[in-house]
Amino acid sequence: MSASSPAPNSHSFVLHRALNGVTSVAARGEGVHIIMEDGRKFLDAGMAPSSCAIGHCHPKVVEAVRRQIGELHFVHGARFSSRPMETLAERLIATAPPSFARVYFSLSGSDAVEAALKLARQYFVETGEPQRTRFIGRKSDYHGATVGALSMGSNANRQRVSAGMLLDVPLLSPSHPYRYQRADETPEQYGRRVADELETEIKRLGPETVIAFIAETVNGSTLGAAPPAPGYFRRIREICDKYGVLLILDEVLCGMGYTGTMYACEQEGVVPDLLTIGKGLGAGHLPVSGVLVNERIVQALMAGSGGFAHGQTYEGYATGCAAALAVQEVVAENNLIAAVAKKGDRLNRLLHQRFDGHPYVGDIRGRGLLRAVEFVEDVKTKQPFPATLRLWHRIREGAAQRGLLCFGGGGDIAGAGDHIIMSPSFIVTDDVLDTMVGILGDAVDDTFKNLPVTVKKTDGKAAR
Repeated sequence: MSASSPAPNSHSFVLHRALNGVTSVAARGEGVHIIMEDGRKFLDAGMAPSSCAIGHCHPKVVEAVRRQIGELHFVHGARFSSRPMETLAERLIATAPPSFARVYFSLSGSDAVEAALKLARQYFVETGEPQRTRFIGRKSDYHGATVGALSMGSNANRQRVSAGMLLDVPLLSPSHPYRYQRADETPEQYGRRVADELETEIKRLGPETVIAFIAETVNGSTLGAAPPAPGYFRRIREICDKYGVLLILDEVLCGMGYTGTMYACEQEGVVPDLLTIGKGLGAGHLPVSGVLVNERIVQALMAGSGGFAHGQTYEGYATGCAAALAVQEVVAENNLIAAVAKKGDRLNRLLHQRFDGHPYVGDIRGRGLLRAVEFVEDVKTKQPFPATLRLWHRIREGAAQRGLLCFGGGGDIAGAGDHIIMSPSFIVTDDVLDTMVGILGDAVDDTFKNLPVTVKKTDGKAAR
């Protein structure tokens, strides 16, 4: 690992996210490491959260892809199926919560959410309620980059230039106890209060107009690995059932084992009508995502038009499904989801040992191997740092200079807010977890020592 900054790519024809930023060229991945063309090596603690569940370039997955691409790399889903897609769907339904009957496969999390929205709308068209045209989402959820998916939540950085073209979707309060629970509330009372906003909004819109409520089971990149309040989703399920509204849970980031169970909703005691999955499904080896579909929705489509009025060229991409199937076999054969719970507990302890009492750490949260640290200017008031500091970016880049790749985010607390997410692979070892947290701690300390402005101390202590 090297502390030197990556050298800029001197000539590129790629429209990178940051056109005048630094572009490093990765050469290969090995387990929990990314190796650059110049030989520098990085530990991957989730540079893209939850995307590399079994590490980089797992040999079993590589072989499955090689074999599949040599037999049948692609077939158009409007005419044919493929054995990898059929087998993967059967495996997912066998391990899913009860009532799911089919899986629709696509490429990205955004695609999966877009498909779920269209499935929900078509369900009501097929069942004689075409007047249901409205969706309800939540603030601080992020569901994807397409217009429909982006409209279902609020992510300040992603929506800044797209606001004028987004759909009109009412957004409820997030279930985020750390920031929004009142001092006179228990966690359960808080969860009930924010869940009841759904009933109020359904009544305001008219129950006969509402298609579905969509939410991340555990908030991902926007809020930073924020679990819901106890009982929140059970109350949400009750309200949806009362008014005939569908429940869509987005587990593209938090599902497929990262929170310690295959699906995060298992820990909430609820079963949605539509469940989106992604990142951990193919674990980064090839683009693949999916929507698990409730039996009654499938039956409505079969009794109506006889199919799903949606399609993409690479839906159910045979080679992608082969990769995902191999990933899920690796997870099952090595009992990795049980390992996630154990390793997640260790990661949580390490983060608390390193950051408890830190004058600028407001919260340490998450489940399983999906964890986050939130930084605040004042731990008592939870006042965030000024957005202009881009503190999360400074910490993330400081970690990268030390050889650690993690994810940073901010901007969703009145335009401010800073958090770092760690979501290492299921195969991470205890000593590597120790190293990862140690590097992050050093990056945090160095960042606060070198801030270009005077930062208010909340208790007179200097940052460690």
